[in-house]
Amino acid sequence: MKPFGPIPSGFDSIDGQLSIGGMTAEALVDQAGDTPLFVYSKELIGSRMADLRRAMPERLSIHYAIKANPYSDILQLMSGLVDGFDIASAGELDLALAAGQSPERISFAGPGKRDRELRAALLAGVTINCESENEAHRALAIGHVENIAPKLAIRVNPDFELRGSGMKMGGGAKPFGLDAHRVPQLAREVIASGAVWQGLHIFTGSQALDADAIIETQGNVLALAAQLTDDIGVPLPHLNMGGGFGIPYFHSDKSLDISRIGAALQGRFNTLPDGLLSTKFAIELGRYLVGETGVYLTRIVDRKESHGVTYLITDGGLHHQLAASGNFGTVVRRNYPVAIATHFVAEPTEVVNIVGCLCTPLDRLADQVSMPHADIGDLVAVFCAGAYGATASPEAFLGHGPAREILI
Repeated sequence: MKPFGPIPSGFDSIDGQLSIGGMTAEALVDQAGDTPLFVYSKELIGSRMADLRRAMPERLSIHYAIKANPYSDILQLMSGLVDGFDIASAGELDLALAAGQSPERISFAGPGKRDRELRAALLAGVTINCESENEAHRALAIGHVENIAPKLAIRVNPDFELRGSGMKMGGGAKPFGLDAHRVPQLAREVIASGAVWQGLHIFTGSQALDADAIIETQGNVLALAAQLTDDIGVPLPHLNMGGGFGIPYFHSDKSLDISRIGAALQGRFNTLPDGLLSTKFAIELGRYLVGETGVYLTRIVDRKESHGVTYLITDGGLHHQLAASGNFGTVVRRNYPVAIATHFVAEPTEVVNIVGCLCTPLDRLADQVSMPHADIGDLVAVFCAGAYGATASPEAFLGHGPAREILI
């Protein structure tokens, strides 16, 4: 038997079934029309945002990283809850604008921006986080042709990383951003060109659960920003400090202590150097805001045994939940939080493997987990499905099509 991750708080039961927003899992499937189905909770998203606001310094803006979950209903909800959107493509720019986000509150990062994407961002009036000298020069050239002063910031590749992060986004050779020692020269060039200087973007890593590591990294980010500001020679207008706040997916993972992070950051804000006194600060979060607020519901379509092992075969799988299958950056596959949604409060009676419907042994949703007895027709719930689910998975693989999505 293998453990599975902790089921997030905020989920209830009605008549023994998993309930979300006062509706049972079966009622939610009926409303949506079929399985597989992603269900996202407005209440849980609002609660997560409120907790974060209380913990973080009032001076700190909170941005939503659209890549975590670009579902249109979530974007419309988040547009009224956060201070800005961070995007990584022209497609996400269209989604952000359609959700009602003001262009002044949108920033565009990503190492491979095409000229047409730079032009679209420039014409819309969003901030472009330049990832190289070449990209900055292309943006300036497009601005000259369009007779518009582009809003430019520089993404910095720092010499440090976020300890314990799931994905390293800074430190050493990286395709992201400009090596720190080259930033001042480009910044002075951008300022001299007449572009609107928007500051720095320093993103070091993601999915960290160690508050001390995040506190240390935020201190390093502020120190680097102060040093670069001195070298550039003008006060820094804006600093995007990145994110990195993780959520517990696996057995033994613990929730992040955001109160400690917020208190430490407030202490640093109280002693800022002159070049950062008027700076506007932001963090960008995606997974932390929506990851634990979503559930993936998939129906059992077969139950079988093979060499003494029981398999529950569902109509879902890695084509919707690549991360839960263990094929999205993890080295050793571990079980996400999972439950039999139609027997949510029942005691476990058997050990089973829960798999998807695809013709590949990679399509695994849970290995050797202890569950209540489940039959054909029962619903399986995979938790922590609010981020990097539907759009981070190969939905076209084998032609099963996309999952449904609802926000309740």
